[in-house]
Amino acid sequence: QVQLVESGGGMVQAGGSLRLSCAFSERTFSGRPMGWFRQAPGKDREFVAAITWSGETTYYADSVKGRFTISRDNADNTLYLRMNSLKPEDTAVYYCAARRSMYLSGAGTEYDYWGQGIQVTVSS
Repeated sequence: QVQLVESGGGMVQAGGSLRLSCAFSERTFSGRPMGWFRQAPGKDREFVAAITWSGETTYYADSVKGRFTISRDNADNTLYLRMNSLKPEDTAVYYCAARRSMYLSGAGTEYDYWGQGIQVTVSS
């Protein structure tokens, strides 16, 4: 069964930090790139970050570059998103996602599996 389960969300003040985790089933996602997306109320879903299976290559949206770090521990079947210097505009539901393809992508339409999402709220 395909499963992506996010955790680690919550509420934080502006300037603070959070780390999101996404537990994934090893068999399904072995060798696959994964990513994080977010959707704020009234807005379209947007790309946040992506990472190859090896973790050697990462890709970030300009809005989070330098503040967020994506990483993964394949031995532990977990994807992470470390978020520093959080801003109120980072408030959204955050989703982890995985592709069947081996190639990195920032397009949500190219991801095949999604977690249920987790709320991150940044207060000013």
